[in-house]
Amino acid sequence: MKPTLGPTVILDRISEKRTDKEYMEALVSAETSRFFVLAGDKAVVDSNEDRTKTHVHWFTGLEIADLGLAVNEAIFLGIDPEDGTAKYAVATSEHYARGAPQARDALKSRVEVRTLATEGAMPQSELALVAQAVSLGHWHENHRCCGRCGGSMNIKQGGWKRKCWACGYEAFPRVDPVVIMAVTDGEHIVLAHEHRFPDKMYSTLAGYIEPGDDIVHAVRRETKEETGLEVGEVKLLGSQPWPFPHSLMLGCIAHAEYRELVVDAAEIEHAAWFSRIEANSMLSGIHSQELWLPGPQSMAHQLVKAWLSNEI
Repeated sequence: MKPTLGPTVILDRISEKRTDKEYMEALVSAETSRFFVLAGDKAVVDSNEDRTKTHVHWFTGLEIADLGLAVNEAIFLGIDPEDGTAKYAVATSEHYARGAPQARDALKSRVEVRTLATEGAMPQSELALVAQAVSLGHWHENHRCCGRCGGSMNIKQGGWKRKCWACGYEAFPRVDPVVIMAVTDGEHIVLAHEHRFPDKMYSTLAGYIEPGDDIVHAVRRETKEETGLEVGEVKLLGSQPWPFPHSLMLGCIAHAEYRELVVDAAEIEHAAWFSRIEANSMLSGIHSQELWLPGPQSMAHQLVKAWLSNEI
């Protein structure tokens, strides 16, 4: 399986130097440092006319300041090992990007991250940086205040830590591990339509890993809760960072002990067993009832594709 969203990021995150306040302050203010802007979940990009090639638009620190954005609140992404350039992301709101007079024109070329992943026009190394920044940006948005005393949390270590000014509590970015599983009897696979899904879209089962779970137990628990199925053997096949908002998808294959479905209507609108022919037609976008699966950027797509090709 080769999920296309979030491959290994090539930048050096220099974790051993991020605690050096003077070094980090000098780095963010260096003339060679470069910044890209996130407006909500949209990245500011450069594209050719037919949008077959898309790249992150890199700003200088002076250009970021001219846009009315705070350089000192930029999120440090890492050092490019090829030229030593420090790369940052600056998070702002979609409202600001649309309305601020000094930023409106410069930030008009904004594309949602899911769209960037689906189009496949952005180099994977840059898409990984955007995904990394979105995940960190969401974390910062939800950690402005201290969970212990309610005080303000100051940004530290280039955005890789927040510390409460009042009680000293420290918080670090985290990801939410999620199991996503192809539940199969060998020749059929369970696919489900959740209430929040677009019309006629189906996907594999998935759920968050809860405290006390390991991966196997989480797969078995979530499958049982959502469909009533007991599964036996579970194998971990791969993983994928998924910045919506900050998850790590753990792709698994699970063998069902029996085929009778008892669907949890609170979470799933409909679930069914699908044959290889049906699943392949959904993957190819030619299903007779126009049912479809998530695009190739998703772990669900990759799991179904691997199952169809007998890779799993």
